Amino acid sequence: MDTLKTHHQHVIGLDFGSDSVRALVVNADTGKEVSSSVVYYPRWIKGLYCQPDQYHFRHHPQDYLDAMTDAIQEVLSTVSPTVTSSVVGIGVDTTGSTPAPIDENGTILALLPEFENSPNAMFVLWKDHTSVTKADLINELAHSGTYTDYTRYIGGVYSSEWFWAKAAWVSEQDEQVAKRAYSWVELCDWIPAILSGNQHPQKLRRSICAAGHKAMWHDSWGGLPDQAFLSAISPTLDGIRDRMFSDVFTSDQVAGYISKEWAERLGLPEGIAIAIGEFDCHMGAVGAGAGANDLVKVIGTSTCDILMVEAEQVGDRTIHGICGQVEGSAMPELLALEAGQSAFGDMYAWFKNVLMWPLQAYVERNPDFALTAEEITSDLLPMLSEAAEQQGIDQYTPVAMDWLNGRRTPYANQRLKGAICDLNLGSASPAIFSALVESTAHGAKAIVDCFIEQDVTVERVIAIGGIAQKSPYVMQMCADVIGREIVVVESEQCCALGAAIFAAVAAGVYPNTKAAQSVMASPVRQAYLPNPEVQAMRAERYATYRQLGQHMEQLAEFHQSQERDNV
Repeated sequence: MDTLKTHHQHVIGLDFGSDSVRALVVNADTGKEVSSSVVYYPRWIKGLYCQPDQYHFRHHPQDYLDAMTDAIQEVLSTVSPTVTSSVVGIGVDTTGSTPAPIDENGTILALLPEFENSPNAMFVLWKDHTSVTKADLINELAHSGTYTDYTRYIGGVYSSEWFWAKAAWVSEQDEQVAKRAYSWVELCDWIPAILSGNQHPQKLRRSICAAGHKAMWHDSWGGLPDQAFLSAISPTLDGIRDRMFSDVFTSDQVAGYISKEWAERLGLPEGIAIAIGEFDCHMGAVGAGAGANDLVKVIGTSTCDILMVEAEQVGDRTIHGICGQVEGSAMPELLALEAGQSAFGDMYAWFKNVLMWPLQAYVERNPDFALTAEEITSDLLPMLSEAAEQQGIDQYTPVAMDWLNGRRTPYANQRLKGAICDLNLGSASPAIFSALVESTAHGAKAIVDCFIEQDVTVERVIAIGGIAQKSPYVMQMCADVIGREIVVVESEQCCALGAAIFAAVAAGVYPNTKAAQSVMASPVRQAYLPNPEVQAMRAERYATYRQLGQHMEQLAEFHQSQERDNV
């Protein structure tokens, strides 16, 4: 039980990931993380509404509501009633771009009886790439000269992972959803709206984070792209601009105050502040204590990289090949540059599943086998890491491409595929695993190089997330390949901690985010230094990785040309 003084104020950070939601209670006065809980999405865990082989990933909104309720109730059950009664704010971060269609009342269509089992009426998860042809069209229109180049501030390339491509694609695939959808909403905007009872489209407050990085919102052209451009993407978007939004907000501002219904359901005081939502990686950077010129890598199933800089450093320039440059999308006073990798931990999980398939099949056929498949699975990646670290990397180690789920940065291209080359009859599992880990480190280096080559200063690299905390092998590989020190922060829940920091500001505990961050942000726990003895070899292998990437891009272009010829 928590025995902190009664006058301390507490906040809750909610972190909605791909598989689960995390609830973190933080003492806003001291920054102490009091308690946390993790609840997995019940429908997602069963694999419902997803077709991974077709890059189709959907989340039922009820999963988010049920898991959030359980997570908050669970974490509050571990603290004293005094702590619960002193909660003054809630902050929210989510994956993104993860949009869903809403009706004229702001209800997600999948929460209506007639759409409850329709994947097209649900949230389209960030890694759903079914809309790749719509992304192609958006890029073609933006670069045609007929319209404003609305990709100017998002790196010059629109991705199938983002808002408008998904909204247009889903609407064209499902006439009933298109007819009923009044508008679309990002998950990071919807959760605060639900908690505060402000989900009606006219009350729902949208974040600058989601709007600027994924929906092509920018002050210079008056907000969202004009209606002519949106209609050119798809006739199903006719009239939607007037049903969307014009104003956007930073996460230190209030989305609303918790409704009586949700206060009673969660066991919280009525009227506590709900901060504007934001994407997980942006809040993770704030929770990590990052400031100007700190590159924060949020490492999980994928990575999202946030580099915050003073706006004057970029000026009127646009940084090419990234996922957006938006003022206030992380720290309100800084320009945030977003990048990332479409697969990181997912790469390791894929290889684990490949290795486990025959073992799982054997256990299913032989139920009396001494070990369960779960027992073997839990040990597999640590064993591979240990063996790979002992063997090291040399000229005989295969070279891999980390594009199994496409490429996010530099220059988003979700048509790209992964590869493993230079295999021979001596290529054992640890060597292949080494190549996969090295490929994710190569992808990380490509992002750093993308910034440096465009005269954007990177002073420090910070890593957060489960892999950063749990895998010294992966982190040392990244330090060696990138050629820079990488620091790992103490908190295991840095994204939720960032959400808690914004909750403290929205609740008035601190006058601004920087003041809250100075007290509440996570300290550093460990640093990984590059090994100078492997520098030359790493440089050679990175060059090979780049050459392999060029071949994979040529192959993707060939396949795309074949698709066009067959249409």
